[in-house]
Amino acid sequence: MSVLTRDEAQTRAQLLDVHRYTIDLDLTGGDETFASRSAVHFTARASADTFVELKPETLRSATLDGQPLDPETLDGNRLPLTLTEGEHHLVVEADMRYSRTGEGMHRFTDPTDGETYTYTQLFMEDVQRVFAAFDQPDLKAVFALTVTAPDGWKVLANGVTTQADDGRWHAAPTPLLSTYFVAVAAGPWHSVTTEHAGLPFGLHCRRSLAPHLDADADEILDVTRACYDRYHEKFDEPYPFDSYDQAFVPEFNAGAMENPGLVTFRDEFVFRSAVTDTERQTRAMVIAHEMAHMWFGDLVTLRWWDDIWLNESFAEYMGYQTVNEATDRFSDTWIDFGIVRKSWGYDADQRPSTHAVAPDPEAVPDTASALLNFDGISYAKGASALRQLVAWTGEKDFLAGINTHFARHKFGNATLADFIDSLASATDRDVHAWAARWLRTTGVDTLRPTVTAGDTGWTLTVGHEGERPHRVAVGVYDRDLVDGRRLVLRERLDLDVPQDAPLDRPGPRPALVVLNDGDLTYAKVRLDEASLETALRGLSGIPDALTRAVVWNTLRDMVRDGELPPETYLETAVAHLPQEDDLAVVQGVLDFARQYIADRYVPDDARPAALSRITTVARDLLRRTEDGDHPGLRLTAVRTLVSSATQPDTLAGWLDEGTVPGGPELDPELRWRILARLAVLGATDEDAIAAELARDPSATGQEGAARCRAALPDPAAKAAAWQRMFTEDTLSNYLFTATAQGFWQPEQAHLVREYVPRYYPEAAALADRRGPAMAEAAGRHAFPQHAVDAEALALGRQALERDDLTPALRRKLVDQLDDLRRALAVVDAR
Repeated sequence: MSVLTRDEAQTRAQLLDVHRYTIDLDLTGGDETFASRSAVHFTARASADTFVELKPETLRSATLDGQPLDPETLDGNRLPLTLTEGEHHLVVEADMRYSRTGEGMHRFTDPTDGETYTYTQLFMEDVQRVFAAFDQPDLKAVFALTVTAPDGWKVLANGVTTQADDGRWHAAPTPLLSTYFVAVAAGPWHSVTTEHAGLPFGLHCRRSLAPHLDADADEILDVTRACYDRYHEKFDEPYPFDSYDQAFVPEFNAGAMENPGLVTFRDEFVFRSAVTDTERQTRAMVIAHEMAHMWFGDLVTLRWWDDIWLNESFAEYMGYQTVNEATDRFSDTWIDFGIVRKSWGYDADQRPSTHAVAPDPEAVPDTASALLNFDGISYAKGASALRQLVAWTGEKDFLAGINTHFARHKFGNATLADFIDSLASATDRDVHAWAARWLRTTGVDTLRPTVTAGDTGWTLTVGHEGERPHRVAVGVYDRDLVDGRRLVLRERLDLDVPQDAPLDRPGPRPALVVLNDGDLTYAKVRLDEASLETALRGLSGIPDALTRAVVWNTLRDMVRDGELPPETYLETAVAHLPQEDDLAVVQGVLDFARQYIADRYVPDDARPAALSRITTVARDLLRRTEDGDHPGLRLTAVRTLVSSATQPDTLAGWLDEGTVPGGPELDPELRWRILARLAVLGATDEDAIAAELARDPSATGQEGAARCRAALPDPAAKAAAWQRMFTEDTLSNYLFTATAQGFWQPEQAHLVREYVPRYYPEAAALADRRGPAMAEAAGRHAFPQHAVDAEALALGRQALERDDLTPALRRKLVDQLDDLRRALAVVDAR
């Protein structure tokens, strides 16, 4: 198959004006394939040769202006066309294969009740798996869709759908859309519908999830309505589509997809089991993120994939900001962003694969390279850059520039230059220079304070490692005179970095100086020696949760950079997390401690002590929450105790009793979590796993069973799991991920040692056979992260010398091996 290059896209865009697609899909032809008919009305501006893309199981026929085309001329995914100047009508009929990997038209049968569902995910090149198209974002067209579906099914699409007397479903024609936004979801959906602002709103999920969606429908719709109204206060352009449906679909690869009028979400957002308020906040943020795309991404679309950040950074920023503004319940979103999302960006930006937020066009020469840029840089770093821009220009000017951008480019395409020109029209700030330094450069700046005490005051000098300008707040804190464990804010100062001159302030030297207090810029920050000592001893006494998140991020960065021993981080967590009130901070610190420090940043002989410190924190949190006032903290403590247990007796007792003493009762998620840990510890067997699956035969139960079976410390179990992942090619994307998550366990390093060298060639072969989504899963979840040793690093580097790795797998290996290199350095620095 050929990937589309930027040069080819530019040539075709200059040649064609695509007017309308009439798409007819028949989903009644069996489990493996569906029929697709694509009729395209377009104009050629000159006589020339070009091509239309499709990836059929069978190309049955194609005609151009009524004249048949030879199906044998299909070359991979390209059907050649010879055009004369003027209007043309192309009709392509084909049989297309359903996907089991979340790409194209994904088909899923619910093990709970046997009902079948299909939905599309047409991002990048995957529209070609569903119908023939001129597949590039700047060839927008109207789409009219008809679907033939089995009896009892409901069909959802970008526009309002109606069922005709002949049983076929017709979707209202869309406004001008890029090909990758076309969406269909068909099946016996359970739906909750309402109206808001004169538009139909709908929520949809599998029937087996109906009670869980109904339980949360008011919350989801309240968030949806609040965000919709808030965006209409921010944006001059009204919502541009005829309806707003949100479908929660199975085995979805991303968090969600911004299809106009039909947003698709992974259906884990329909909570079957207890969750924390932070997880509910994440769902709300994703709702707001996808809705922001209706304007930035859908109404105005990138011209080529080098500007994907224009979609994702904007939606990421707006998602967090708008939920913060529009809801009362989720008003501290930037704490979670700071502790979770920014860490994702910082980590990505320090790897060899880093790239600019807005890379040069030459850096994204084709669609394969573009797919690699959906990472912490395009999302978290880009959103952080926009947040810093808002702090610099002011929100009023920022929104004025955004509204100018929408007015200039609605239903069209735009570039970085267009966006910056729109912003520049609304402010006196030099946003072109800002963009050059913030969006066209790579890496993370580091800000290092030096605090000097004098006779009558103190002086702050900020060392600046990097080239970007920063507007930051400096938090100045003293110890409380009554309770020395608490810190009080003396003052918060605005500071531009680089400094013109050192900052002189009156009064005694503060106990703690925090750069980037409020977390408005994107930079690693350090603490001066005295402030570090204060933070380690008094972190829980800092009055503001966002400031505590900034300090925890500083400690995290220092561990990763070999500047702070991992044991010191753990001791700080033991001392301060039991007093922490912010759930996002608790979850973020425990996740880093468990997943990075215990599993990667300490040698094997120190791992039991690390797990012991983590369980100490969790037990303290469990004792603190016995009154039932903090269910989210208690659930987090229970989850941490389960994942960190080194002995099975307590967990087995909880599982037998069906509850944790003092609560919570064990729901399906906790039961599978406990059983997976018992499998790792060798304290369960296939009979127990089968019994639990009989108790919970849902899709989530199937994944839990796959995870548990792969985690059993038995050579036969490991061999069977490996064969399912890398030989049989029958696992769906979710079952592959669950199996991979169970397979590698630090406690079982001796048992799986032989699979480490096998991983690289077999992952490469899998990526060749099964495509980018499975290459991503193999690189992310099936990589032997536990093998933190020089031999494993050497094996990985040798694998990278191959010139036949798929781009998606190569990118994941580059990142994983750099994380492995860093982990080795941290261990060696102890």
